[in-house]
Amino acid sequence: MKQLLLKPFKTISFFILSMLATISAFAQEKKVDININTKSGNDNIFSQPWVWVVGGAIFILLLVALLRNKK
Repeated sequence: MKQLLLKPFKTISFFILSMLATISAFAQEKKVDININTKSGNDNIFSQPWVWVVGGAIFILLLVALLRNKK
């Protein structure tokens, strides 16, 4: 008898919870206005590729100089 009453309750509660989840998912939907401006007035030196190449080369040279064996 108890199982007979419990099954409709589970079905109804699952239906209500799924409807609430759907409503909350639709409530999150909003038009996103993102403006990504890659051309700024100030030129940052770290955005230049040659700076990264020179910095990497100096780092590798320092790493080799520090880690080489002195025999």
